[in-house]
Amino acid sequence: MSQPLWQPSESAARSTNLVRFMADAERSCGRKLTSYEDLHAFSVEDPGAFWRLLWDHCGVKGDPGPAPYLIDGDKMPGARFFPKGKLNFAENLLAGASLTSGDAFVFRGEDKVSRRMSWAELGQQTAQFQGHLRRSGIKAGDRVAAMLPNVPEAIIGMLAASSLGAIWSSCSPDFGVQGVLDRFGQIEPKVLITCDGYWYASKQIDVADKVVEIARKLPSVEQIIVVSYLGKADAVVQSLNAAGRPAATWDAAVLGAPVEAMTFERFSFDHPLYILFSSGTTGVPKCIVHSAGGTLLKHLSEQQLMCDFRPGDRVMYFTTLGWMMWNWLASGLASGVTLLLYDGSPFHPAASVLWDYARDERCTHFGTSAKYIDALKKAGARPMDTHDISSLRVILSTGSVLVPESFDYVYEAIKKDVHLASMSGGTDIVGCFVGGVPGKPVWRGEIQGPQIGMGVAVVDELGGILAHGKGELVCTVPFPSMPVGFWNDAEGKKYRSAYFERFPGLWHHGDFAEWTAHGGMIIHGRSDATLNPGGVRIGTAEIYRQVEQLPEIKEAIVIGQDWDNDVRVVLFVITQDGVALDDALRDKIKKQIRVGASPRHVPARVVQVADIPRTKSGKITELAVREIVHGREVKNKEALANPEALDLYRGIRELAE
Repeated sequence: MSQPLWQPSESAARSTNLVRFMADAERSCGRKLTSYEDLHAFSVEDPGAFWRLLWDHCGVKGDPGPAPYLIDGDKMPGARFFPKGKLNFAENLLAGASLTSGDAFVFRGEDKVSRRMSWAELGQQTAQFQGHLRRSGIKAGDRVAAMLPNVPEAIIGMLAASSLGAIWSSCSPDFGVQGVLDRFGQIEPKVLITCDGYWYASKQIDVADKVVEIARKLPSVEQIIVVSYLGKADAVVQSLNAAGRPAATWDAAVLGAPVEAMTFERFSFDHPLYILFSSGTTGVPKCIVHSAGGTLLKHLSEQQLMCDFRPGDRVMYFTTLGWMMWNWLASGLASGVTLLLYDGSPFHPAASVLWDYARDERCTHFGTSAKYIDALKKAGARPMDTHDISSLRVILSTGSVLVPESFDYVYEAIKKDVHLASMSGGTDIVGCFVGGVPGKPVWRGEIQGPQIGMGVAVVDELGGILAHGKGELVCTVPFPSMPVGFWNDAEGKKYRSAYFERFPGLWHHGDFAEWTAHGGMIIHGRSDATLNPGGVRIGTAEIYRQVEQLPEIKEAIVIGQDWDNDVRVVLFVITQDGVALDDALRDKIKKQIRVGASPRHVPARVVQVADIPRTKSGKITELAVREIVHGREVKNKEALANPEALDLYRGIRELAE
C-alpha cells in the first residue's frame, strides 16, 4: 500500500501531549529530538532519566527519592526503578479531580441501568470504604478480591484498598466456582466484594448460589460485601449469613459508614498493587504481582503520551474485571478523564448499543477488542452513517490481532478522521509493548510502533536481532511495569522461567512478530500457537486474516496436528446460519488462503464445528483445542468461558485419516 489510511493534520500532530513532552525531554537530556524515533531512542538508552522525567511531566504525587532512579539496569530480572521512591497509587488517581469539572464515571448496564458519579461522590465513597476497611483491620499487604461487573463500585473498592497498601485482585461474575477458587484460593483474600448478579443480553444472571459456594471454600475471607445490581443484595447477604459467612451489603458497609477525611500513606515504588492472573488454560493460573509505581508510570506513559488523554476527555473501553484492560482503564482517572463504564453484551439490544453510548456521552476514546471490530463488520454496522461521533479522536484495539481488513472497515464504516491505535502487550506487563503513536500515519494492518520506554526487538531462534523477517518479540531494556514477581514464588523460579530463560538478559514475551518498512509491527499470533508444517513457522493470524474475509464464515480456529512425522494444518470453522461446509466451500476457503497467504498456509483438513472454546476475556484457545485433538486432556477447563465446546473436538473422524 503506497498511502497510509490516515495521517493527522500538522496542527493536530503539533498539539499532542507527546510533542509537549518531547520539548521537555529535549531540554532535559541535552540532545536534539526531532522525531518520535529520536524520543524513543532516548527513552531506552537512558531509562532512568526517561522515567524520572515522565514522573515530573505527569505531576506524579509522591517522592521519587534521590538518584539513581534505576539500579542494576543491566539485569533482567533484577533491575529496580526509584529504589528510594515513595507514592500512593490511589492518591494519584483521585488527584485527577483537580484537573477537570466533569463526571468521574458514567455507567450503563445494557439498557437496564444508567448511573452517573461526580468526582466528589467518588472521593466520598472511597473515603467511606477506606474507613470501613481500616476499622476491619485491613492493612498493607492484605488482599482484597472482587468478583464484580464493570460497575463504579469496583474502582472505588480498588482505590480504597490500594490507599491502605492492600493488594487488589479481581475477576468477572461469569467465572465458574472453580475458576474463582483457582485464582483467589491461591492469594487468600481477607475481603471479598461481590454482586447479586448481572445482566447479559437482557437476561438476569443470578449468582447467589455461586457466591455462597465460593465463600464456603475461601476460609481466608473474613467479610463479604455484596453490591446490589439486580436489587437482590439483601437476599444474598441473608444466604451468606445462614451459611456462617459474615456479609453485608455495599449500602450498609460503605454508604452507611461515617464520612472521614481520606488519608494516603506512601509506600515504596515497588509495593504490590495488583495480582493479575494468566489465562490458566494449561494449568492453574499464574498469579502475577504488579507494583503501584510501575503500573502508574506505565499507564501514564501510554495514556497521556501515546493515547493523548487530556483532562475532560471521555474514555470508554469495553472490558470486564477479568481482563487487564479494566486495570488500564481505571488508571485514566489520574489524567482527569471521565470513564464511560459499560457492562453486558456489546450487541444487545442491538449492534449499535456501544455507539449509542459513545454518541450520547461524547466519547473521545473508544476502546475495544479486535474481535468486536470484526463482529461489527460482519453485522453490517456503519456507525459513520448512523451516529454523530464527531467527538471521537482515538479508537483503541487490542486482545488479538487486528487484521488489515478491519483497519479498512474502521475508516470506511466508523470514522474517516480518527487515530486507530492497534496495541499489543499483556497481563504480564499490565500494558503494551507496541501500539499507537500520535502524529504518525496509520498504515493498513500495522501497529504503529514500539511504545515509549520499551526496547522492543525481534530475534531469531538463537536470540540474534532481526531487522527483517519473523521472529520472537523481546524487550531488551528494563521497564517499570515488569512484575514484582509471582505470588508464592519466593525464589523467583517460576518468574524467571516464564520470561527470561529462553533468551537470558531479555524479556521474552511469546509473540511471533516482524517489523514493517514503516517502523511498525505486525503480530502473527502467539509463539506457542504457531504452526510448523515442513519446519516452516506460520503465524495463526495469517490464516485468520484470509478466512475472516469470506462472508460464509462466522469464525475460525486453526491448529497444527502431529501427523506422519510432521505437522499438518487443521482449520475449524463456524459457518453463518444456514450455510453448510460442503466441498465447494472447502475449496473456496483453501483458494482464499493459497492466494492471500501461500500454499504452505493451506489447511490439510477443514472441519465444521458449532462452537469455539475461548477464555473468559474472549480469546480463542488454540492450545486447548490442540490438546483435545491429540487425545490429551486440558488441565484447567475452569479457565474457559465455554468448556463444553472442547467436546466438539474429540474423536473427529476426518482427523484420523
